[in-house]
Amino acid sequence: MDGVEAVLFDVFGTVVDWHGSVVEELKRLPVSDAAINPDWQSAFATEWRKGYLENTARIAKGTNEEGPRSVDELHRQILDSMLSSPRWSQIGSSLDEAQRADLNLVWHRLHGWPDSAPGLNALKRHVLICSLSNGNVRLLADMAKFASLPWDIVFSAEMFASYKPNPAVYLGAMHHLSLDGKPEKCVMAAAHIWDLEAAAKLGMKTVYIPRPGEDKQLEFTVKTKDEGGFVDAIVHSISELAELFTAQA
Repeated sequence: MDGVEAVLFDVFGTVVDWHGSVVEELKRLPVSDAAINPDWQSAFATEWRKGYLENTARIAKGTNEEGPRSVDELHRQILDSMLSSPRWSQIGSSLDEAQRADLNLVWHRLHGWPDSAPGLNALKRHVLICSLSNGNVRLLADMAKFASLPWDIVFSAEMFASYKPNPAVYLGAMHHLSLDGKPEKCVMAAAHIWDLEAAAKLGMKTVYIPRPGEDKQLEFTVKTKDEGGFVDAIVHSISELAELFTAQA
């Protein structure tokens, strides 16, 4: 990691446990489980996330793609569509507008993985640490306070009017870091190979952080460049990533 000045982090799944956090809040809803699958909360969270991934990927393909550039708005559209569907209509009929609005903000209240806050605090002694997430700015700021994430800078795809993996998002962040034309001085850290592939194509260094439940559909083993792959490093926690910088200090 010689010469690196900033580490940019994917957030959902990489820094915070979106699935566990959303399921935890769904369990508090005033909904009877009697007529629903006992494990409905996990299925609901997964479907909500799937809608987010499909829509952000679609919008990222080009400027003419329709859809909100704020994830808060996108999440609410998906939520309302789900709650009006036959599968989830029983839950939808149990929630009033205030409850729906509060539920939509669950994405502002995601818990970090156990290593996230201590790892980020250790890492920021060496480099700038920044979010680079599809989450909107207010969502990421609220989440940082909730989960004690000590970002130096909050970068959101909302700032660049698209979503990852559109190159404009990565290039925009590097521009604001005054690192135009110096992608090798930036690391993209993520639990998702598609995110790292997009960053690598622009010359950024990449670190893969596998997390429970993420990249479940991956059909190959992730390897470092030394092993014949494309990522620069594979670590199993943000604390381990910080140790790479401590070792070279």
